[in-house]
Amino acid sequence: MLGTNALIAFVATTQPELAKTFYRDILGLRLVSDEEFALVFDANGTMLRIAKVDELRPQARTVIGWQVDDLESTIRTLVSRGVRFERYQGLEQDDLGIWRTGGGKIAWFKDPDGNVLSLTRFGSGSS
Repeated sequence: MLGTNALIAFVATTQPELAKTFYRDILGLRLVSDEEFALVFDANGTMLRIAKVDELRPQARTVIGWQVDDLESTIRTLVSRGVRFERYQGLEQDDLGIWRTGGGKIAWFKDPDGNVLSLTRFGSGSS
């Protein structure tokens, strides 16, 4: 039923100006509008609404993520823009923070509010 409808992703922020700078200038998403209750971005055709809230308890798990073709290069670019990649106890991560699974590679980072975001490269390619 909903398989032919556009998906809308949601994240929350208590710091709208920092979130705007992070998602627009660091991650490179196109800001569509800055509304009273949300920042609206275009994430490659998916609407990302970042709700402006008074309180936020970020989830300990990934809330949104991107599938990328060249994981290592994407990580290096984001690190050069000030993004810090997360390290998790019990996961074997390489120098860039990449954890290898049977079917891909994943790295995690946080937005200014502590929301966990991820980058994923599926398949056995070297990037």
